[in-house]
Amino acid sequence: MPVSQTNFAWATLLDVGPPEPGRHRLHDRLAHALRTAIRDGRLPEGAAVPPSRALAEELGCSRWVVTEAYGQLIAEGYLSARVGSATRVSWSPDTAPPRPRTRHTPTPPPIRYDLAPGLPDLRAFPRRRWVDAVRAVIGSAVHYDLGLPDPTGHVVLRTTVAQYLRRSRGADAHAVSVSVCAGVTDGLVRTCRALRAEGITDLAVEDPGWGRLRDAATSAGLRVHPVPVDHDGLRVDDLARTSARAVVVGAAHQFPTGTVLSPARRARLVRWAREVDGFVIEDDYDAEFRYDHHPVAVMQGMDPSRVFLLGSVSKTLSPALGLGWLVAPAVMIPALRAANPVAAAPPVLDQLALATFIDRGWYDAHLRAARRRFRSRRDLLVRTLATGLPDGRVAGTAAGLHILLHLPDGADTRTVVRAAADAGLRLADLDDYRTKQSAERALVLGYGNISDTEIPPALALLREALRSPATQAPPDPGRDHP
Repeated sequence: MPVSQTNFAWATLLDVGPPEPGRHRLHDRLAHALRTAIRDGRLPEGAAVPPSRALAEELGCSRWVVTEAYGQLIAEGYLSARVGSATRVSWSPDTAPPRPRTRHTPTPPPIRYDLAPGLPDLRAFPRRRWVDAVRAVIGSAVHYDLGLPDPTGHVVLRTTVAQYLRRSRGADAHAVSVSVCAGVTDGLVRTCRALRAEGITDLAVEDPGWGRLRDAATSAGLRVHPVPVDHDGLRVDDLARTSARAVVVGAAHQFPTGTVLSPARRARLVRWAREVDGFVIEDDYDAEFRYDHHPVAVMQGMDPSRVFLLGSVSKTLSPALGLGWLVAPAVMIPALRAANPVAAAPPVLDQLALATFIDRGWYDAHLRAARRRFRSRRDLLVRTLATGLPDGRVAGTAAGLHILLHLPDGADTRTVVRAAADAGLRLADLDDYRTKQSAERALVLGYGNISDTEIPPALALLREALRSPATQAPPDPGRDHP
């Protein structure tokens, strides 16, 4: 085992205990305490024990007591010492015996290519610029920035986000209406709690749609009503027939169908919110990526008194940052804060780093480069599908980080997904995002976190999966049919 040069055991709690028969001397009791700590794993192999002078001062004893205890443990093989180096633990508890392999549960093959949706290009995360932003924040943050954080977020980031949303997304946002949260799901949970406190008990969601949004609503105590989506987006007439007074909608780029809510339905949806004295919750999760023309402005600008706006950097930078925002109607700001009394914003230094990253123009530059890269990658994916899988049909607006692939007649998506996984390719079935299965056979192919060079071999595995006899099985009678 390599010896750690940084794993020091100086803070390990040592209980030397009272004198006992056979261990009445202090150095014997110290050796016993150290030996016990090593045997139970509190002092791992390779850890450096404190210098004898430091431990003697800590225990209030003479240095001789410590050197005697160390010498005993070196002789027993628990410790090792070299001139000019720290004394270190040289023994570890026996490792647990390996579990016997079960003959009937084979190890799943590793995933070589990932075409499932959900991630941006993590290889392209702007590490150097992000480090520059963090360094700038550490150097410039004043002492009160390091105190108890504002649960709605630091005013610097709230101001920066409001300015960014006004100029880039056409939002009607101000620092007072912005709350910083951990992401879209966190923002939705907060919103649903506020709606519940205001007497709204029913929420509509798009079907198909992201399952975590449904889970977020039910966790806040709301009843969820799935509403179908067609080529113009959410079917507002169907929404009006439910008892919902709030709805979550991906207006700029619906997941997973890739449709854009038409202008007529946008206007109709805002009218619906006014008629039922309700609210629209706009999920703007990847709307920065539009490749055929400029991104569509947010609905929130049409009626900021009726529309919440949720966004994050999960699809533009990385979900690991855990940074997002919620823009609330003015009338709901007090309820939002009252319904989430223990809500906590992300770490302040991370918030200030994002504000710096945006203010210095690095976020805009990153988005411009990402749009070029994703436009090219999407084009490559569509071209390769047209050549290698001509019977498939690509659907969805030229936007976002995924496409919808309708499979040839006779193919069964569930068996295709399983066959592809056996070959090392991860795929997503459109039915995974529905409240119930459909006769529509389609895959949701994400291209955010796969490299250009991986697309041809990944699609070759998809073709092989489609050729497998198992994927041509008759349709499941449990599915719905037109």
